[in-house]
Amino acid sequence: MPHSTETRETRRRRTLIAAAIAGVVLVAGGATIAWSAWQGATGSAAESASGFTTTEVDRAEASGTEVADFSAYSDSVAAQLAYAHEHWADTESETYGYLDENDCVNFTSQTLLARGWVEDDEWWFDESGDAYSHSDVWISSTALRDYLESHPERATVLTDDERSSVKVGDIVQFDWDDSGDRDHTGIVTAVETDAAGEVTILYAGHTDPTWDRSVDFAITELHPGGVAYYWSIPE
Repeated sequence: MPHSTETRETRRRRTLIAAAIAGVVLVAGGATIAWSAWQGATGSAAESASGFTTTEVDRAEASGTEVADFSAYSDSVAAQLAYAHEHWADTESETYGYLDENDCVNFTSQTLLARGWVEDDEWWFDESGDAYSHSDVWISSTALRDYLESHPERATVLTDDERSSVKVGDIVQFDWDDSGDRDHTGIVTAVETDAAGEVTILYAGHTDPTWDRSVDFAITELHPGGVAYYWSIPE
């Protein structure tokens, strides 16, 4: 069953950049990222805008340096995570554009391209950099759901009751109001199992910018009553 609040381990893993990223260096083919950050905006206003509380960002330290090592994963998943980690806070892109109110699938699609997915007649981006010119499947959560349902070679669906089968790099989708469509999309960044066998899933996404946010937090605190689904991607 989902937890009503994020676990201490989840909060400990949280990395949030509230103001600026000072430097990003990709090492070893994108599998390792060293970055320096400073957190300049704090307080209730910044917390409200980001969706995080102070305890949820207790790993973000002023002028701190952290290394994200994805070498434990396959080359394709490591490349996907490295791309996501570098760009999760971006609000513009010359190559892919940015959808101010709804960039989550555009960003997820970019990570899948970094993972090694190849464009086809339904899932593609326009090289002009105009995000509104990409295919519906590239930018729409519900269209992506429909596309994946017809392409099991890409991914297979899992419900939240099957979260023990979810892997890092899989796709997570949300139906905030349980209406049957899909309202938000991200990629799984961590799967944690505690001593009692309870599984916590963390994800990254755009709109709002998210890295290592708990699925449980999203569906119980941000959007109470929301439902999570996953798409399991074969290695």
